[in-house]
Amino acid sequence: MTQKEIFDSTLSLLREKISLEKDMNAGLQFICDELKEKIDHYDWVGFYLVDGEKELVLGPFAGEPTVHTRIKFGSGICGQAAETKRIFVVQDVSKELNYLSCSPTVKSEIVLPIMKSGEVVGELDIDSHKIAPFTDDDKEFLVRVCSMVAKFF
Repeated sequence: MTQKEIFDSTLSLLREKISLEKDMNAGLQFICDELKEKIDHYDWVGFYLVDGEKELVLGPFAGEPTVHTRIKFGSGICGQAAETKRIFVVQDVSKELNYLSCSPTVKSEIVLPIMKSGEVVGELDIDSHKIAPFTDDDKEFLVRVCSMVAKFF
């Protein structure tokens, strides 16, 4: 299977599951598990949810536990993505000054804000143990996943 075929089949599966799921945490956990299992270079997949005004709280995830369960807006890649409402793709975290290290095995990260009515309500964070694995296809695929997830908010 090509990467595009994997993305397409995974989107179909997620769309079907999310359309039936009423419980946000169960839906988000399903997405984390599926993305980590189906995409080889997704070694940690998790959602951070906005708590209060300017803080992210770790929600469902798949992968090793992290000490970063609360992240202030502006802090690290996740906090920057939340503060700026922009997607961040960091192909080599060792070159990023504002990176919060979760594990020495993490080499790259992609973070996508989840938007509802123009505001960040959460974000999807994916870590990889490879340097520079994320392509425009990953970004497009994950934007579509985040659009599906917005229904829970």
